[in-house]
Amino acid sequence: MKIVKHLLLGLGAVWFFAMGSPAAADDVSHTISVFKKSPVVQPFFKNAYAYAVFPTVGKGGIVVGGAYGKGRVYRQGTLTGHATLSKVTVGFQLGGQAFSEIIFFQDKRAYDEFTSGTFEFDASASAVVITAGAQAKAGSEGGTASASAGPDTGTQASMGYRKGVAVFVHTKGGLMYEATIGGQRFDFTPI
Repeated sequence: MKIVKHLLLGLGAVWFFAMGSPAAADDVSHTISVFKKSPVVQPFFKNAYAYAVFPTVGKGGIVVGGAYGKGRVYRQGTLTGHATLSKVTVGFQLGGQAFSEIIFFQDKRAYDEFTSGTFEFDASASAVVITAGAQAKAGSEGGTASASAGPDTGTQASMGYRKGVAVFVHTKGGLMYEATIGGQRFDFTPI
């Protein structure tokens, strides 16, 4: 019973942390710098039409779970609006996690689709997980995976756009792992 109590408290803390104030500019800048350190992600900053950055997404669940985070959306380096990420899941799950997420839009069409109101990833959507020691394709379509001694050594993951979108995740901490991003819903508010 104590384990369940501690898990519930941990999940509540993750959820409260993510639900807090809007994504601060400093948090977004720091998150961007973390992603720019990965050789896998660097080309996307140079070639993408736009991107959305979520500095902290809190995720947790005990049978029923969810995720929530707030971020900022940039088109060609200019802030165009704010976005929220949400997801509800049902099924075997236990734990909580915090992570950062960045979504690159290959062209105007992909950006317009994301900013047109409510956008949702389909069930087969996946992300590349970026950590200090490994880059791995999470999901069943495209890309490859490898491990390295650090972000700048070894063979790196290969990733391209899928339906005009590429997604990267950086785990910050927690006790839950889910590789898919399918079912994430986004709401965009222009500034």
